Amino acid sequence: MSEDKIPIYISKTLYEKIRERVKQSQGEFNSVEDYIEFVLNEVVREEEEEKEVYTPEEEEEIKRRLRNLGYL
Repeated sequence: MSEDKIPIYISKTLYEKIRERVKQSQGEFNSVEDYIEFVLNEVVREEEEEKEVYTPEEEEEIKRRLRNLGYL
């Protein structure tokens, strides 16, 4: 089952640059849209990973290690 898609507009210059990358990808991407979706998914995933918060136990362990190293 495929997800619903909506249009997103980008400059023609950027589209042409991405189209060249798709051509050079040796079949890794089937279209400009596939490439853009891949890149945006990667960006969102990385941002979500950066938001991960340490548990109180993990914070205490980090502080303990930093104290042992003389940083705290």
